[in-house]
Amino acid sequence: VLLFIRTGGIFYFRTFHSTVEHGFPHQPSALGYSPSLQLLAIGTRSGAIKLYGAPGVEFMGLHDENAAVTQVHFLPHQVELVTLLDDNSLHMWTLKAHKGLSELLEIGRFTLTGPPGAPPSVTRVTAVLAHSSGELLLLGTEGGHVFIVEVPGFRELEERNISLDQVASSVPDDYIGRRNLEHVETLQENPVDPNQVVIGYGRGLMVIWNLEKQQAIQHIPATQQLESMWWTEDGGHLLSSHSDGSYCRWMEKSDIPYGEEPTAISKIIQLPTEKGPPFLLFSGGMPRASYGDRHCITVIHSKTHVALDFTSRIIDFFAIRDPSALVVLVEEELVVIDLQTEGWPVIQTPYLVPLHSSAITCSHHVSAIPLKLWERVLAAGDLQSKHYSKEPWPITGGQNLAPDPPQRDLLLTGHEDGTVRFWDASGVCLCPMYKLSTSGVFHTDADPNDNMNQGTEGEWPPFRKVGCFDPYSDDPRLGVQKIHLCKYSGYLAVAGTAGQILMLELNDEAAEHTVEAKVVDLLQGQEGFRWKGHTQLDVREEPVLFPPGFQPFTLVQCQPPAVVTALTLHSEWKLVAFGTSHGFGLYDYQQWNNVLVKCTLNPSDQLAMEGPLSRVKSIKKSLRQSFRRIRRSRVSLRKHHVNNAAKVGSILSAHLALQDANARLEAELAEMELAPVQRKIEARSSDDSFTGLVRTIYFADTFLSDSSHNTPSLWAGTNGGCVFAYMLRLPAAERRTDELVTAQPAKEIQLMHRAPVVGIVVLDGHGAPLPEPLEVAHDLARSPDMQGSHHLVVISEEQFKVFTLPKVSAKMKLKLTAVDGSRVRRVGVAWFGSSRSEDYGESGLVVLTNQGDVHVVSLPTVKMQVHYPCVRREDVSGIASCVFTKHGQGFYLISPSEFERFSLSARYLVEPRCLVEVPFRTGSATQRRPQPDGVSSAHRYKSFCVSVFYSDLKPTISSKSAARRVMEHALLNDESEYRETEL
Repeated sequence: VLLFIRTGGIFYFRTFHSTVEHGFPHQPSALGYSPSLQLLAIGTRSGAIKLYGAPGVEFMGLHDENAAVTQVHFLPHQVELVTLLDDNSLHMWTLKAHKGLSELLEIGRFTLTGPPGAPPSVTRVTAVLAHSSGELLLLGTEGGHVFIVEVPGFRELEERNISLDQVASSVPDDYIGRRNLEHVETLQENPVDPNQVVIGYGRGLMVIWNLEKQQAIQHIPATQQLESMWWTEDGGHLLSSHSDGSYCRWMEKSDIPYGEEPTAISKIIQLPTEKGPPFLLFSGGMPRASYGDRHCITVIHSKTHVALDFTSRIIDFFAIRDPSALVVLVEEELVVIDLQTEGWPVIQTPYLVPLHSSAITCSHHVSAIPLKLWERVLAAGDLQSKHYSKEPWPITGGQNLAPDPPQRDLLLTGHEDGTVRFWDASGVCLCPMYKLSTSGVFHTDADPNDNMNQGTEGEWPPFRKVGCFDPYSDDPRLGVQKIHLCKYSGYLAVAGTAGQILMLELNDEAAEHTVEAKVVDLLQGQEGFRWKGHTQLDVREEPVLFPPGFQPFTLVQCQPPAVVTALTLHSEWKLVAFGTSHGFGLYDYQQWNNVLVKCTLNPSDQLAMEGPLSRVKSIKKSLRQSFRRIRRSRVSLRKHHVNNAAKVGSILSAHLALQDANARLEAELAEMELAPVQRKIEARSSDDSFTGLVRTIYFADTFLSDSSHNTPSLWAGTNGGCVFAYMLRLPAAERRTDELVTAQPAKEIQLMHRAPVVGIVVLDGHGAPLPEPLEVAHDLARSPDMQGSHHLVVISEEQFKVFTLPKVSAKMKLKLTAVDGSRVRRVGVAWFGSSRSEDYGESGLVVLTNQGDVHVVSLPTVKMQVHYPCVRREDVSGIASCVFTKHGQGFYLISPSEFERFSLSARYLVEPRCLVEVPFRTGSATQRRPQPDGVSSAHRYKSFCVSVFYSDLKPTISSKSAARRVMEHALLNDESEYRETEL
């Protein structure tokens, strides 16, 4: 997080290591949960560990090792957790309180070392059990041994280890003679007797071991490959699941729920209820031939049996008892099922929402939303959420101590499937508010009868599709490329991949009407040009019923139907301007009239003839149709294995072709406008590709003809370094509906080096940027100064240049460091409010370069103030996705599913501020799992004190035993005193 402070004319930055990440963790690999802390933990393949509790309670840590997190285990009733990485290292983390806030800190790491000369399998950890005492870790290994380690110091208790030889010697001869035991698959503790643990071996044998007596109590000789175990809450039964799709309740019956050569049941748990039978939950077990590719968790309760069908691979799951809920981590989202409400609906997540449920194609941020608009958007979103459970979010750990957000902020994301999603971006949690779909306006390739994932009555298994992740777009032309929302009027402009610009208005009631399209020919009759790209979308001629929310009322269709590259809206003038690679236009959406069309196409530009979808659309379409045909005609693999193999082969070939085409397209785009270039500023040829592509478009009320009369104007900048200015004549308000808006050319600027123009800003007589449309009318900004001369700031990829208006004479310029290859990729105007004075603030340009650096440039003097590394220069997609806010913050994608948030403002800073207290098991606090016999709360409290003391004084204190001795002599005689001073 970056803080921007101005004091006495000098800019200072302070850096913070904590940042805010919104969205769903990329490539999750492990899941953990603490019932006592009510915290959820997710580990990722990149080595990150993230903790979540009540909304706003978030922590993040990163392992130094570049290794995937394979397991996460909380120490019972403590604030420590242990992570296991795929490099076989164990790491201890703690939530330590500091100045009233908790921090996630790594306090130790450990790797098992076996006897000299032993093979790696002896110490390769496959199973971890955090013992309820809070002092021990049991580590099962690939070699079949169980090592016992004291925590948090990671001291191996060699005298208590359980060797494979010890177990094998106690196994009945008839069993050991048939097969070896293999690796330790799982370890479970008896819920009512902490001295008993069950060791589950890969071959199926389960051994109940007494830790105190160090001997086997009972052997359960299962004959199938073991996948998981679960000890019921009363300690009376063991459940096991196996690779043959069966599960067994020992010592009762076994069952294969789905038959037909099922897949393995990888995990099984039982959730008791206060009244009635328990829930039985297990993953896998589907009939291999027909449903082997489904990602399912089966829930059985009394006579109700449902197979929850997820859209991506299941990582792990757990159940919460009070209130009863199932929490499932799949590869692309977190799904929580309410098990105490009839129908078992999904609980809407306040965080970890899959932003990429359809791929994000653009973003738009709007600050300081008026309350009325906010409430109307929320109301429209609530109507869309009726299928969600009404139960509150069940994960409630920690306290959110962050102050209430100073304002209401919206982040709008455009997606490949034609949707626009509205997010509450005011605080730490990026909460979903409302989803707008534009596909209903058009006829698309979607098949309305395609219900391949919907269960039918009497179907077995009884599937029910859950989750919202759906990356497949029925028609890539629907993809949203540009968004502009006016927060004062409620008008919304959405532009797409096939040259469509939709104008929408917020309506609290459902309405049925047609949406008429107005065609804009950007080529203006140029000869010899033939569009080779995708076709336009077909608009529905019949009336369409639109739900409450944003409803389209007019459509502008560009010809050729190329991607819309620039968009801006002026709701006070009722005008929308847009640009593509062929030109730009101005549309009056009050009178549904084309005001201006300007072709910027260079006749030699051959690339502008092709759309970016022309090479991949047909492959995508055929691949999608192939998948649908196979799913609809799914039959037994035994009977039709030859045909299915041929189909799979054709799909694989098409998929590889699609990947190759996408890779070529991405490489071309990166070379065209994203890749770093190491060179000095030099003139570009007018024959360069895409010189006519419109990069930015801007409305301004300024001086164009003379210095006495200001007039509305439209400015457009192209990829070839050209700036066009048009003077607009707007009828008086009383004649606005009768008279037409007109536009006439006023100015044209050609930059000497022909660098792409990425931003245009007009400054008033005081050097301040012009206010937004309707901002002055709502008394939220002062009127611009129309007495002094105005200035035009033209931001190209390589420099900032200031011109005086109306003469358009160059006044000053600032060259970006072109020697090292820096180019402007994103630019925004931000207002930096003082953190000390409510009334003082300054405006400046915020710039992101292709090197990933953020620069702050002063206005109107265009002096470079500071720069700071923000995004990795190799992260081309992250740089391309960056969006700045009006108050000095920014968002960029660090993965397809996560936004990184940063701040350049001392006044507007969003960061988690939360506290997690140690769970004390006295009085009313005892509401979790029953206390095992012989383990007192004082003993647990002592263990916690030792852990904290040891982590504080490492490496001064060499071991946990030494820490314990110091604690006993110094503090432990008065628990209340230690609690007060430490916490």
